Amino acid sequence: MISSNSWQAQSAVFLIGLATISLLAPITAHANLIDSATTSSVQNSRNSGAHDEQEIVSSLPRLTLQQALEYALQHNRDLKLGNIAIDTANAMKTIAAAPPNPLLTLQTAGINPKLGIGAGKPKDKTVDSTIRVDQLIERGGKRDLRIENASYLETAARQDWHDVRRQTRKIVSAAYFDLIAAQHKLRVANETRDLFTITQAAADKRKKAGDIAGADAARIRVDALRADNDARQAASDLLHAQTNLISLLSLTAPATSVHAIDDWPAQILPDAQDTLDLVIQKRPDVLAAKARLDAALAARKLALAARTRDISVGVQFEHYPVSASNPQGSGNSVGFGVQIPLFTRYEFQGEIRAAESAVDAANESLEKTKEAARNELVLLIESAQASKEMNARFQGELLSAARSSAEAAEFAFKNGALGVMDVLDARRTYRAIEMDAINAQADFAKVQAALRISIEEEEKK
Repeated sequence: MISSNSWQAQSAVFLIGLATISLLAPITAHANLIDSATTSSVQNSRNSGAHDEQEIVSSLPRLTLQQALEYALQHNRDLKLGNIAIDTANAMKTIAAAPPNPLLTLQTAGINPKLGIGAGKPKDKTVDSTIRVDQLIERGGKRDLRIENASYLETAARQDWHDVRRQTRKIVSAAYFDLIAAQHKLRVANETRDLFTITQAAADKRKKAGDIAGADAARIRVDALRADNDARQAASDLLHAQTNLISLLSLTAPATSVHAIDDWPAQILPDAQDTLDLVIQKRPDVLAAKARLDAALAARKLALAARTRDISVGVQFEHYPVSASNPQGSGNSVGFGVQIPLFTRYEFQGEIRAAESAVDAANESLEKTKEAARNELVLLIESAQASKEMNARFQGELLSAARSSAEAAEFAFKNGALGVMDVLDARRTYRAIEMDAINAQADFAKVQAALRISIEEEEKK
């Protein structure tokens, strides 16, 4: 301890207090600013969802695929959760960049109950009062490594958002084409039901006139009832498709108000075989896994840096006046201190091993993600090509041949040249091929959209 005059000591206390306040104030203000900005960002995102609700609902009866994608990307709840995850990662980056705060200590000691604390003003009481400020000084680049780790995790969160966006586009596109298919199937089912209704009425008249047997009229009746069931099932499937699409748009409008108006896409496939490796490298899920590997590497450096000793430096002012009843005081004094940890029993072996395990896990996760991406794209390309060929076969020959066969059977039946069973078989075959053709159109449209999104999404980034 170094003794000094009273006014010098009081000035020292004032300067220390002022320095402490000046150190704490910017940190507090910065933290408040970050909190305010984050809250404002999330609030604005939520408010933007309610703003366009009426516009979206009014367009549902004539919904295009482009509109569905735009609405989904604006209002999909998974994407909103992704935005919140980015805000959280950004906040963690702010926390990582914060330097250690100084520690202020106020302490009173040396109170002797037998001798008392003496008379006079509070500053003249015989008690040992100390005010002290300690500051931890980090070494080994720990703060920079924390920022590096948090920055990579923020990048991973942003890539996760891009991946959710990619998946959302694929899912919404598939739901839209399922809705188109359901609309076409309901049309075919209703047309078939109407045809059987007319046929049954004609058969009943011919039965009364004795032109056909009762067994043949009964067969037509059975098929007419099956057509009714098919039409009812098609209506139910349409409602399911509408509900699925409207839930992806995060809307509360009635599902029956949704009607898709786009045509089936052209039979064109993007060329992805030659750019497969580039597409995989730029996929957001692969980039997110790579960012997490980089974050794990930074965390391992941070764990190793823990072996570089941080030091704490402190400065204090001590006031211990002397009185007649207690002559033990030492007056005013200042002191300094340095704290250095001693690694005599532990040197962060556990933290280092855990960080190395995290690096191994992140590396395996990256390789697994790459493999999954490659397999997904290879299967997608093969499915797209197969679907294109099947769809072309349906639209080129199969559907027209079935239609011609059914029309010829109908003509022959009306002119008495064909039996009931033959015309019913021709109708069933044509209806089944027509439904298969719709399924083929939908399958091709979905796989074409998925392949296009998988390629174009990465090229835009």
